Amino acid sequence: MKKKKRILASVTAVVCTFGLLTSCSASKADDGSTVSGDTEANTNASGDEFKYGHITIPGKDGSLCSAPIYIAYENGYFAEQGFDVELISADFETRKIGLNNGTIPIVNGDFQFFPSIENGIDVKVVDGLHEGCIKFAVRPDSDIYTVNDLKGKKIAVDEIGGTPHQTASLLLENAGISADPTDGEVTFLPYSDGNLEFEALFNGEVDVAAVWDPLGSVKEKAGEVRIIFDLSTDDFFKDHFCCFLYASDKLLKENPQEISDLLAAYRKAQEWIYENPEEAVDIITTKNHSAIEDKELAVELIKSYGYPSASEHGGEWDNKVKDNVQYFVDGLAQIGYLKSDPKEFAEELYYKVDVN
Repeated sequence: MKKKKRILASVTAVVCTFGLLTSCSASKADDGSTVSGDTEANTNASGDEFKYGHITIPGKDGSLCSAPIYIAYENGYFAEQGFDVELISADFETRKIGLNNGTIPIVNGDFQFFPSIENGIDVKVVDGLHEGCIKFAVRPDSDIYTVNDLKGKKIAVDEIGGTPHQTASLLLENAGISADPTDGEVTFLPYSDGNLEFEALFNGEVDVAAVWDPLGSVKEKAGEVRIIFDLSTDDFFKDHFCCFLYASDKLLKENPQEISDLLAAYRKAQEWIYENPEEAVDIITTKNHSAIEDKELAVELIKSYGYPSASEHGGEWDNKVKDNVQYFVDGLAQIGYLKSDPKEFAEELYYKVDVN
């Protein structure tokens, strides 16, 4: 596709300046408020000493799509695996440094993290987390209906280089519209949270708001906006992971069993959410992990994220993760966001962990 080198240079600059891993690891709640880290970590219900001691996991983002972290924490799955977990807020730089030196063992993030790995962040994709969770909204009277109508428009995002921005970039480039800001075919404007994006949309500052769940769905249900793009149903993105799990390569080399046990806790949480979506929403809202008040909508969204069952984990799950990595490497390489050989980079990027 056109201008690959120029687009890559722009994206590399964005990665270095802003930090891509904001999606399901953002540090704002659904209502836009900042969420601080917990001061009380899980306790081992049996009273045994924690095998791995105290660890910190970025998991205070307020988003519904971080449900496996909340459930693994609240249901004691981390503790069962030997971890005294503290959930924290962490920006991209903190996560990057923590993963590189092993002080943060695991984070969840999106395919937009791939260029950062290509540029030297020493982490691996070790699992898939879920699908969906981003929507693009317009005013009900807007003349925008598809991506083909976005040329010349202003798009609100949470940050330049964040997941909604990069999702929009991939969508635009695949439609033949340049996402390179120097071309002027679209304009991206950053806002600190989704509520401000909607203010800008309603007062005419922007034409589109690219937001995280549940804000877009809440506004759509109230009849205030029309959704033109849904990550969970779009032909290119649907049935593919929105978020992966990334592990410290240092720990994978020094103590792979620790990562295996962490993934066991995540997988148990995913399976429990699959079986108990209503109960999961009750826990998430009661424990104030997410500020959404419409529990019926929250359950609907949780179900749409495609959390796997135990049978899925017991089948071809690892191959599915590997195939998803290759899929998005190919997509990002095609539009110039990656310069490495796609097959070789995907092989280097994914690390298969044997999960007990």
